[in-house]
Amino acid sequence: MARILVVEDSSTQALEIQFRLEEAGFEVECARDGGEGFEAVGRVRPDAVLTDLDMPVMNGLELVAAIRERYPEVPVILMTALGGEEIAAQALLKGAAGYVPKRNLPRDIVDTLRGVLELRGAKPAGLTTPSTWVKSEYYYVLENNTDLVSPLINHLLDKLSRGGFCDETALVRAGVALSEALTNAIHHGNLELDSALREEDEAEFFRLAAERRLTSPYRDRKVRLIERETIDEVSYAIRDDGKGFDPSKLPDPTDPENMERASGRGLLLIRSFMDLVSHNETGNEITLVKRRERPAPPRSNPSSRR
Repeated sequence: MARILVVEDSSTQALEIQFRLEEAGFEVECARDGGEGFEAVGRVRPDAVLTDLDMPVMNGLELVAAIRERYPEVPVILMTALGGEEIAAQALLKGAAGYVPKRNLPRDIVDTLRGVLELRGAKPAGLTTPSTWVKSEYYYVLENNTDLVSPLINHLLDKLSRGGFCDETALVRAGVALSEALTNAIHHGNLELDSALREEDEAEFFRLAAERRLTSPYRDRKVRLIERETIDEVSYAIRDDGKGFDPSKLPDPTDPENMERASGRGLLLIRSFMDLVSHNETGNEITLVKRRERPAPPRSNPSSRR
């Protein structure tokens, strides 16, 4: 049973979240502010932290940075109220593994947590990359079945881990970005599903997805991923067989209105968690680049200077 630490200064909201998560099978601990939450991470050792942004003592942005530095293996997911979008974007850059608008908590929080925990649970195979290796290229083909996404991502993260590209938190973040990109290629590319439909009627969105997987021309389309590895970076080119779109008309994911939407949230996560993101001219291919993390240079000791 996964253990979740909920950091929320509103006792009413904390109880509502705790009830929802326990009903979904999680073990839940609660903290009343960021300072208490940071102390609880060391004591409780949660599998993930779910935190509010606007709190006394230590706000959500400060909590994300503190956990990222002291406990990099623990993913943090933010809960954002209206008006907290700018801070949420900053927190993603500080190391958060995702965010969920508070108005969407009943719909999204359980799936978001399960997705992050599944990515965190991907274990490296214990192999090392030979010192003589220079570069590799791999090709993958997916049917329009989102159940195939998670096994592929775990495989890709395993390779990132063995290559020593980044720490565990960055691995989870890369997995979230890849999951969003692959799922978008299936749903919005090949199956031509409108993201607005999911906002209005999620059940109808998935019913239509299941129907189109069996219907021509959607059923014959594939998602293709080309993974290119070098010593310094890994790139993932994800192409669908859909009609594409004009990339210049992509909505600004940092716009508060778009951050509340599933599509805008996904694009913001992709851009925040990868070092470079680009689309081809026809809009049916997205390329994500993850560069090798370099250790920070040692800090100089002012007292040692003469």
